[in-house]
Amino acid sequence: MNIPVVRTAEGWWVESSTGRLHRVDTDANTTAGLLADRAAVQDAAARAAADPDAGQPAEEAELLSPVTTPCRLVAQMVNYRSHAVDSGFDPDTVPPVFFRKASGSVSGPYQDVVRPSHVRFLDYEIELGLVMGADLPVDTEVTDATLPQFVGALVVANDVSARDVQLPKTQFYESKSYATFTPLGPRLLLVDADDLARLSDLRLTLKVNGATRQDHTTTGMIVRPERALSLLARFQTLQAGDVLLTGTPGGTALKSPGKLQAKLAALLPPQKRWQKFFARQQHNPLYLQHGDVVTARIATDDGALDLGEQRTVVRAR
Repeated sequence: MNIPVVRTAEGWWVESSTGRLHRVDTDANTTAGLLADRAAVQDAAARAAADPDAGQPAEEAELLSPVTTPCRLVAQMVNYRSHAVDSGFDPDTVPPVFFRKASGSVSGPYQDVVRPSHVRFLDYEIELGLVMGADLPVDTEVTDATLPQFVGALVVANDVSARDVQLPKTQFYESKSYATFTPLGPRLLLVDADDLARLSDLRLTLKVNGATRQDHTTTGMIVRPERALSLLARFQTLQAGDVLLTGTPGGTALKSPGKLQAKLAALLPPQKRWQKFFARQQHNPLYLQHGDVVTARIATDDGALDLGEQRTVVRAR
C-alpha cells in the first residue's frame, strides 16, 4: 500500500486521505534516511488512517522538496514515443540516452521557477521521478520482479530546460541545472510491489495558466524503468535517495522543425543555422514567460496512486 509523505522545515509528515498532516517520528534528515525508517512511516500512516481529521491542514504547511540534496539526479532523454515524434526521431530506433542534472537545481513544489536573464526560451517537461530506496550497485540486472527492491518512492518532477543554451551548445547539464530548474513534489509516494505493478496506469498532466500542454500516460515510455536501471547499472552506481527522471511525453514548447526544414538548415554554417532556428522560435507562444503558472500532476485515473500536484510561478531574474 502506498503512503504519501511530505516534508517541511520541521520534519516529515504522512498526509491523510482528508489532507491533514501527521508527523513521522523519525530522526531522519535525508530522503534516504526516511526510506530506511519504514517503521516510523508506517506508524504515522496507521495514525493517519485511524483519525484522518487529526493533524494540521496540508494547505497551511510550507512544503519543501521531498527529495533532499545533495543527491544524484539522472534523467532519460527522449523516452516517450510522443516526445520522440515531436523531436523528429523515430521512436522505434531512438537509442536510450542518459544525462545528469545538478542537484542544486532541486526546488520545492510551490517555489518560483527563476529564469536567468540570458535565457529566452524556457521550456517545461513533466516527468515521473523514481526515488531509489536502496543502493543499485554496478552490474545489477533489474527485472519487473526485483524493481521493488530498488525503487522506494515516486515523485512529480518538472525538468525545466533553457533551450537556447541546450541546443547550440549541445549542453544538457548547464541548460537543465540552473537553480529552481527541478521542482520536485509535493509528495514522496512510498510504494510497494503492487503499486509499481501499476506504473503504466499513471497519467502525467502539465498545464500552463490552466491550459493543458501535456497529458499522457506512462504506457508511452520507450525504455521501461527496470530496463533503464539495468542500463544505468552498467556504468553508474545509484544510492538510496538518488532520483531517475524517466523522460517527458509530447507537448513541450520545443518541437522538430520538420524534415524539409532540417535538410535545408543542414546546408548552413552552424552559427547561421541556429540564428534562423531561434528567429523562428521567437514566434512560438508556448515558451514560458514571466508570471506563467505551471501545474504538474501525476496520478492514476482512479486516484489509487496520487503523487499530488505542484504549482510553480515563472519569474524573470
